[in-house]
Amino acid sequence: MGLVSLAAGRRAPVWAWTGLGVTRRALLFVGVLTVLRFVLAACLPLSFDESYFWLWSKHLAVSYYDHPPLIALAIRLGTLVFGDTEFGVRFVPLLASVAASWAVWRAAEVVSGDARTGALAACLFNATLMVAAESMSATPDSLALASAAFALLALVKIDRAGDGRWWLAAGLAIGQGLFAKYTAFFIAAGPCLWLVASPRGRAWLRTPWPYAGAVLALSFLISTLLWNAAHDWISFKFQFGRVVTGTLTLRYLGELAAGQLALASPFILALGMIGLVRQSWKVPLSPAAAMVWPALIYFMIHALHDRVQGNWPSFIYPALAILAAETMRRTEGSDMFVRHARRFALPAACVILTVAYFQGFTGFMPMGKADPIARMTGIGVAPVAADIGVLASRDGAAAIVTTKYATASWLSFYARPRMLVIEMAESYRWISAPAASAALLGKPLIYVTQNPQSELPLITARFSSIHLLAVLPRLDRGVVIDRFYVYAVSGFQGPVAGRIPNG
Repeated sequence: MGLVSLAAGRRAPVWAWTGLGVTRRALLFVGVLTVLRFVLAACLPLSFDESYFWLWSKHLAVSYYDHPPLIALAIRLGTLVFGDTEFGVRFVPLLASVAASWAVWRAAEVVSGDARTGALAACLFNATLMVAAESMSATPDSLALASAAFALLALVKIDRAGDGRWWLAAGLAIGQGLFAKYTAFFIAAGPCLWLVASPRGRAWLRTPWPYAGAVLALSFLISTLLWNAAHDWISFKFQFGRVVTGTLTLRYLGELAAGQLALASPFILALGMIGLVRQSWKVPLSPAAAMVWPALIYFMIHALHDRVQGNWPSFIYPALAILAAETMRRTEGSDMFVRHARRFALPAACVILTVAYFQGFTGFMPMGKADPIARMTGIGVAPVAADIGVLASRDGAAAIVTTKYATASWLSFYARPRMLVIEMAESYRWISAPAASAALLGKPLIYVTQNPQSELPLITARFSSIHLLAVLPRLDRGVVIDRFYVYAVSGFQGPVAGRIPNG
């Protein structure tokens, strides 16, 4: 009984599961998953991207090379409360995940007029591996995910209540997304599609409310546009340069499908896609379907030419959860696959989550580079950083030099005692950070790389003396993930280059 009966759509008694009603069962389920995210966020080392964004928070700016500034502001707020710890870095994104769960729950309830569907949608949303991973990570995706959930809630309210003031709420949610990540343009595309494709949407075009919401959303882009104009449009060249026209291939389309099957779980994804089709063609386009189509079409086209990273579609998961929940709750006319998918959707997702969480907490399968959790997070980095600190102290090094932003980010966060880190190859990522001086570069330094074959030539061109000190393996319970090569360098011979992201 319990959540299984809720998912299966059976008319279980309200107090059928250990004396708890549907809402309380769902709250318990979502609460347990949320607590697990909070605990894992405190225990799991930072990914290199999280360390990178943490460095942004030390030099606040109105925009950055990769993204707008919201993630830097969020990390700065979290670390002000909890210090420069993994939990402090992730605290605000964790709170955003709680808010996103509420928005999904409420949106599904408004759409269906059924409290059970709202509870089910929130359970499905939190049961996906995508939400588990992204909502506890200090990345722009976590904040864009929450923005998408609130934009969908506002659009549902517009559709059902007919109150134009919800357009301002939609504009605020979309604007916050644009302040987090450029893919929020696809979040904005959802309401635009609904305005054109839905009869109830087209009626709003004769009122000022959608336009007021659009102005509010676009106002969040002003600082980013001004910063880019002052920096040769560096962010737009980088991000929109990914729209490629390479050779046609089905390889990446298969990767996209396989990745989302794992991240959503097979049955939740299938039910969501069934709901998408049903709500697109059999009835006027629903707000949830409108929020999915623009991004889905783009990612499928992109995948015909280049890889779509698994996290990119994360912002469609609020709508996907609602579409899946509505499919599961509508029992009439369902075929055998839908009936079986309804039964196994939550159990299968929970199995995937259990394996992922158990691996994250215990590393029970030490797979080295094959383990995505170990590879992407800083497992084993702290001992390496400590050894580098010992070598630097022994040689009297004034700073650590790197030629990769990931290495610079991890060492900035985990090196003890903290040392200045000079990034010499990708300094454009920290335009707001102080530049390295000739005096500092002229002192004895430690150079650290994970790829000496490709990166060492840049250092040999800048320093006259280079010799290998150590090769330090990064280990996950005795299994090598990768290696850090540590060199003593001196005799700087210019030209002066590099920035100090932790300076």
